[in-house]
Amino acid sequence: MAYANYEQWKNIPLSVDPHLSVVIPAYNEAARIVPTIGAIASYLCDMGQPWELLVADDGSTDTTLALVEGLGLANLRLLRAERNGGKGSAVRRGMLAARGRYLLFADADNSTPIEELPRLLACLQSGNYKIAVGSRSAAGASATNRSPLRRTLSGGLRWLTNHGLGLGVSDTQCGFKLFSRDAARTLFPMQTLMGFSFDLELLYLARRMGYRVAEVPVAWVDAPGSKVAPLRDASRFLGDMATILLNDWRGVYARRHSSYQPQEADACESPL
Repeated sequence: MAYANYEQWKNIPLSVDPHLSVVIPAYNEAARIVPTIGAIASYLCDMGQPWELLVADDGSTDTTLALVEGLGLANLRLLRAERNGGKGSAVRRGMLAARGRYLLFADADNSTPIEELPRLLACLQSGNYKIAVGSRSAAGASATNRSPLRRTLSGGLRWLTNHGLGLGVSDTQCGFKLFSRDAARTLFPMQTLMGFSFDLELLYLARRMGYRVAEVPVAWVDAPGSKVAPLRDASRFLGDMATILLNDWRGVYARRHSSYQPQEADACESPL
């Protein structure tokens, strides 16, 4: 990385809208958040496009907030939450506050490295897709340290989502997804699930709204300290599938889509 690029990004606030926004949801990520921010910044500062970073805190009770604030980065915005609302809640707040042309959310554990971004970005820049999702299951992907239990459950859930919801996406839960700004502004206000299955709901809504979704194979590593509990989350996943279908049948998504009005916080949060 040319250090001068990082120094400029660190010290001088953007004077133009960012080309890319990166949203990191964070709940008690003191052990991992700074290395992840460093890895993302060191890569993106050399891409030659203006970008911003948003850390969407989810009511952390450790030193996550203090560590992020202490970095003193001019183009990093910290979105605070008074209480824990779930990963989906944090991602939603971040994506609605982001100002970029393209909006990526990436997990705080850096399981999918930022170096995988260009392939997702190419899909959107082609004009053929509005959403690109990183996939651990698509041909050419690699998943390291994934336990046999997680592999088995993922295969079963993949079968259920494709047959129950007709998504046509083999990996709905990889925490590395890129949206065009207009797709994000359409889908995230319709979101109702704030926990583990929020990705599933967004992809269901994308299909419902007619967006084409590219599934891109990525390298993925099951990082130490993962908060995923396979059996617990699989049970919630099944219940959330039923909720999604019920919401659609009851017209919940149609009402949320028609009634949403951007709030001031959606457009801007105070930088550090």
